[in-house]
Amino acid sequence: MAEIDHFMPLLMQHEEEGLLCPVISHGNVHFMWIKHSNLYRILILSVVLNITLLMSVVSIVQVFTEYFKELEEESIQDNFVVVYELLDELMDFGFPQTTDSKILQEYITQEGAKLEVAKTKVPTTVTNAVSWRSEGIKYKKNEVFIDVIESINVLVNANGSVMSSDIVGSIKLKTMLSGMPELRLGLNDRVLFALTGRDKGKTVVMEDVKFHQCVRLSRFENDRTISFIPPDGESELMSYRINTHVKPLIWIESIIEKFSHSRVEIMVKAKGQFKKQSVANNVEVRVPVPSDADSPKFKTSTGNAKYVPEKNLVVWTIKSFPGGKEFLMRAHFGLPSVENDELEGKPPITVKFEIPYFTVSGIQVRYMKIIEKSGYQALPWVRYITQSGGTLVFICFILIIIYKLVIIWTAIDVKSESQLTFFFFFF
Repeated sequence: MAEIDHFMPLLMQHEEEGLLCPVISHGNVHFMWIKHSNLYRILILSVVLNITLLMSVVSIVQVFTEYFKELEEESIQDNFVVVYELLDELMDFGFPQTTDSKILQEYITQEGAKLEVAKTKVPTTVTNAVSWRSEGIKYKKNEVFIDVIESINVLVNANGSVMSSDIVGSIKLKTMLSGMPELRLGLNDRVLFALTGRDKGKTVVMEDVKFHQCVRLSRFENDRTISFIPPDGESELMSYRINTHVKPLIWIESIIEKFSHSRVEIMVKAKGQFKKQSVANNVEVRVPVPSDADSPKFKTSTGNAKYVPEKNLVVWTIKSFPGGKEFLMRAHFGLPSVENDELEGKPPITVKFEIPYFTVSGIQVRYMKIIEKSGYQALPWVRYITQSGGTLVFICFILIIIYKLVIIWTAIDVKSESQLTFFFFFF
């Protein structure tokens, strides 16, 4: 129990040395940690085990957020008994057991009176062959919503050439179906089309495919059919990766000029490189500025720009950005007369936007068959969402695309002034 006292000093030491790692060793003890907001979730190990398995176990934020809405220090303190019960069920004798929040909610509740009763009653779902779904589920209207969510990663050099690009995607379900239905999902999978001799039309090659436990893996390996009995409510059916060429959909050019440490002027031009029929909504360009800048002045060809001093940013927002259009933003800041050389690297320019009814990878849901012994009719709905890594923007029946642009500035002496050139990196 005393080993945890060594964690924070070791972590601070590693941060100072620039050697941060998700596993930190101290003698014969290993700390495996993940940070969420202001909390550290730590596993203390005396032997080196399967790190990827332990990472999935320690990533239990979703379970806690289902109970407390927000995972903060106060929510853990106020719900300590529930947290203790959850951890007891998530790990049984050192082995991961029930990690589905919906199953846990059947017998671990926030009402103390129900907690005492729940200790003597374990839901049959945990011991069933289909442990991820309860029996006797009924809905007046049977529906299933399919979300194809993709994260785009693109690296572009200074010449505007794409150096590397890939798409990391997932297919998520929101199932509202009665009984124990069997679902069969068909995608425009190139391997499937090749097996059936129908290698026609636009297909995709998925790599690093990972499925939810409900998917019958043997069936997929034999004929590439995705067959499963879905969990009730929301779940992630599968994740995958696609290696494909992706062009930057919004191109950014910027010029930053400093004048004798008295003022700085920034010019940013944004150009939509997608079809004219499409429109990017809620475009937001975040431009970093020096920490000692003051007296901001802006001029934009469209949209609004504002200065956010606590983050040292200029935020340029454009509600509607048609394809093929160009817009310009100019910013002027005063700088103190005393020279202030910042040693840290320049932060990135970030751009995010949403494009309805638009797809990049070309992945398509060809069909969704729903089979249930009662024979009811069910409605499947499909929506596509594309985003840059990490941030999920969820809009009904809208495809969403988010790009991040990183600018690395290099100072070049130009007579009495210093101009900054830039390199673009898209993530």
